[in-house]
Amino acid sequence: MIRLFNVYYPVRTLVLLLGEALIVWSSFLLGAVFQLREDSYLVLNYEGGYLKIFAVTALALLCSYGLDLYDTARLHAKGELYFRLLMVPGVLAFILAAVSYVRPNYLLGSGSSAIGLIILTVALFGWRIGFTWLVQLPILVERIYVLGTGERAQRLVQGLRQDPEIGVEIASWTGKIEGAITRESVAAHLMEVVIKQKVHRVIVAMPDRRGAMPMPELLELRMKGVKIEEATSWLEKMSGKIEVENLYPSWMVFGQGFRRSASFILTRRVVSVAISLVALILTLPLIPLIMLAVRLDSEGPVFYTQARVGKGGRIFKVVKFRTMRHDAESANGPQWAANNDPRVTRVGRFLRTTRLDEIPQLWCVLKGDMAFVGPRPERPEFIEWLSQEIPFYGVRHMVRPGITGWAQVRYKYGSTIEDAREKLQYDLFYIKNASFGLDLLIMFQTVKTVLLRRGAQ
Repeated sequence: MIRLFNVYYPVRTLVLLLGEALIVWSSFLLGAVFQLREDSYLVLNYEGGYLKIFAVTALALLCSYGLDLYDTARLHAKGELYFRLLMVPGVLAFILAAVSYVRPNYLLGSGSSAIGLIILTVALFGWRIGFTWLVQLPILVERIYVLGTGERAQRLVQGLRQDPEIGVEIASWTGKIEGAITRESVAAHLMEVVIKQKVHRVIVAMPDRRGAMPMPELLELRMKGVKIEEATSWLEKMSGKIEVENLYPSWMVFGQGFRRSASFILTRRVVSVAISLVALILTLPLIPLIMLAVRLDSEGPVFYTQARVGKGGRIFKVVKFRTMRHDAESANGPQWAANNDPRVTRVGRFLRTTRLDEIPQLWCVLKGDMAFVGPRPERPEFIEWLSQEIPFYGVRHMVRPGITGWAQVRYKYGSTIEDAREKLQYDLFYIKNASFGLDLLIMFQTVKTVLLRRGAQ
């Protein structure tokens, strides 16, 4: 896996993305050459032709991203893949037609775009078929030995086998040893598999490393060029979260990440304020309409304020458009919202799905109580309980909470202690790997969630 902007991506996914970008670029370049003939050199070099093709390429990749064509976990059949592939040039054709109608000079010409779309349709299908063959080549497959026999090792083996995009093959693991598990039997099995199957990497997933850990053999393998890694890092790469089980404070203190320089904090604050100001200006025309809809739909105030815990454990008031009945907690007191919560109003359900109820929180960002991206702030009524039940829960208060975050785009709406534990693991990943690139990715994912109506999380 390759790390970009503090996020891990499978090599195969990056190959797929780069190959597709090259295909889109080439398709529209060929379309321009076929249509413009001898004028193509002039148009491409002196009338911004290459820049226009670059813009169309970026637009096509965004369409593929929006249709989940780079997320194979959402594609359950070949037919679904090809159907979505066919939608890319279709959606792109509508967008280019609209641009051509409003600003014709932004494109190379309708004829060039039409030819480019035809070439792209054929090329995309050919590339996906060729990519399926390409990723099966031995040169793109890494053989791995998992050292461990417990539940954690089994989860790692299962995760690696279920995600073909990572590009690894499980040569073997310690769980296949017959008989008693001793240091000698583990060492013998490890060396036999590594030598016979030419293993590239050993991942250590042993909960108790005393006694059974073959340290001399691992050192010998490392000196021979075999990579030795800890399971926590691989589980983090695969899942985009840091598991709190078997997590030690020393790993957080001495490991990579969890570093936030003063310049990064200041720059990130400036960016959060700038984005919030722009978002507030853009959504300003919607605010009176939302206020009217909330007022007409149910009794109670338009805005809803609630105490939340922010950076350093400081209590602040979060402001949102009201989405529940005004007496939602009068009977049972504070409680988590759930999916299909009967307390949510009709307008409130729409506001939550589109995240329009979050607009007033932009003011919290401007005041400094929140950031645009970060862990979601929790209610103080739940903090003490969650801190006792979930290890490292207080770590999420090291940073400003956010309107959107890594846990919100990667996990469902939480309403149980297990959901809170799962979301914390995503929050720890974000805090450890915080970067502008990761923030940008979260913003893209948030927009995608809203546009596809997958609901607030």
